[in-house]
Amino acid sequence: MLQPKRTKYRKTQKGRMKGLSQRGHRLSNGMFGIKSLESKFITSRQIEAARIAATRYMKREGQLWIKIFPDKPITKKPLEVRMGKGKGAPEYFVAVVKPGRVLFEVSGVPVAVAKEALRLAAQKLPVTTKFIIARDFKGYYEN
Repeated sequence: MLQPKRTKYRKTQKGRMKGLSQRGHRLSNGMFGIKSLESKFITSRQIEAARIAATRYMKREGQLWIKIFPDKPITKKPLEVRMGKGKGAPEYFVAVVKPGRVLFEVSGVPVAVAKEALRLAAQKLPVTTKFIIARDFKGYYEN
C-alpha cells in the first residue's frame, strides 16, 4: 500500500477541506480519467482497491496512473481509553481530495474499456466521480 517513506512530522492536525482543487485538475498523462466531485479523505487501502479493480478489468493492457498520494497520517486512540493523555498513535495514511481533483488516468485502451475500468475503480472510492476525456483525443479507439 502507498505511504510516505518518511515524514517531517509523525502526527498532523485534521485541517479543513474548503474550496476546489488548486492543482491536479487536468489530465496530464492519459487520455481518460476520473475526477472527484466532492471533498473526502481517501485511504491508501481504498486507492489500492481501486487500482486493482481497474487493472484487472483492463487485463494489463494500456497504462494506469494514480494521481493522488496518501501523505497525511491519521491517528487513533486504542479502544476503551479515557479522554485526555494526548493524541493517539498514527494508524493509517490518507490523501486529501477536493472537488475537481483527477484521481486516476488511463491510456492505451478503447473508450469503452477505459470507461468501465474507471467505473469499477470509482466504486471502491468514497467520493462521487465523473469520467473525463482529454481535449486532444482523436477518437481512434472510439467504439
